[in-house]
Amino acid sequence: MAGVEQLLGNDRESRPSPIDVHVGSRIRLRRTLLGMSQERLGESLGLTFQQVQKYERGVNRVGASRLFDLSRVLDVPISFFFDDMPDSLASNFGGLPSRRSPGQSESQDPFGDDTLSRRETLELVRAYYRITDPSIRKRVFDLIKSMGPAES
Repeated sequence: MAGVEQLLGNDRESRPSPIDVHVGSRIRLRRTLLGMSQERLGESLGLTFQQVQKYERGVNRVGASRLFDLSRVLDVPISFFFDDMPDSLASNFGGLPSRRSPGQSESQDPFGDDTLSRRETLELVRAYYRITDPSIRKRVFDLIKSMGPAES
């Protein structure tokens, strides 16, 4: 039995945990939404850009104090890094289901992980938040919503 545990342990060490990969993708998402380079994020945290890359890929696990620093630098609550985690992933690792909008199930999500990480989406969000006048930003938001299918 020890041989099986040893094999599983070695296999586990060679692949990043799916949770670490998810947290890393959320770090990358927020960094890119802010238009921040890996180098600049690294400087803010006292890290090299290579270390930031490893966090973003899930190769290196993010410790609690580093997660706290990331939340401060990226201006998000710590829970942000765990939001939108697939329910199957959370339950397999003993966690609670992810936070979703009321009435939204995992299969109903029209914006899969791919859509949120596309360059076009990130550029659109950055451009939207560069609009400084709140009334104009609201009008742009309303325009975009009106162009899509009606919500049910």
